[in-house]
Amino acid sequence: MSTHDPSGPQPEGGGQPSSDKQPPTPGGGTPEGQPPRPTPSDEPYGSPTGASTGAPSEGPGAYQGNYGGPTHGQSPYGQPPYDQPPPGYGPGPGMYGAPSGGPVPGMPPIGTWPKRILARVIDYVLIQVVGVIVVSPFVDLGTRQGSTEAFWLGCVIYLVYEALMLARDGQTLGKKAMKIRVAMLVDGNTPTQAAAWTRAAVYILPAVICCAALWWIIDGLFGVFDKPYRQCVHDKAAKTVVVTTEV
Repeated sequence: MSTHDPSGPQPEGGGQPSSDKQPPTPGGGTPEGQPPRPTPSDEPYGSPTGASTGAPSEGPGAYQGNYGGPTHGQSPYGQPPYDQPPPGYGPGPGMYGAPSGGPVPGMPPIGTWPKRILARVIDYVLIQVVGVIVVSPFVDLGTRQGSTEAFWLGCVIYLVYEALMLARDGQTLGKKAMKIRVAMLVDGNTPTQAAAWTRAAVYILPAVICCAALWWIIDGLFGVFDKPYRQCVHDKAAKTVVVTTEV
């Protein structure tokens, strides 16, 4: 029979172990008197490894980014939202915009023939005035001497005038007055330099080389029967279309 008295003094270094030397309790618990250790379930949901200690994770395959955010070296803007139209078909300078009434969604109505013809007449008169001023010192208007050269000069002036104006904003002075403009068929942008010069050259050069006004009749009639964009030959060559600017 044991003679140990539990109420008596404990021997030094023996008896009940101190709290800092207590063995771990069975089942993974913590010794009595010590704060509980954090477990993986105590960390915030979705926090990367090391977030609770403030130290960055250095393990293999550790995720360092933000879900859905830009990665390193990637533009923060990303792709446009799904509800945004592709470039060229939304409102904006030099692009198709409201109202929609053309054959392509977002394209304004095609310019009407009366407006297109009147725009040509206005431009022709303006160029003729400039041409007369330029060539009058060298031409005898009474005998029509030099009239052929004057015609060629007028065509050159018209070609340069139209190409420069269309490459600028898609409008000559006549088109501005009639509220129509030339646009790239593919996206509604202002014609490129190549398209503007091609369009002007195909309209002017055949008339200078062989056909004179007959070419303009053929070119215009081609557009009358073209569907659905009413493109003349010079529009087909430059891949352009004439649309209205009226809202």
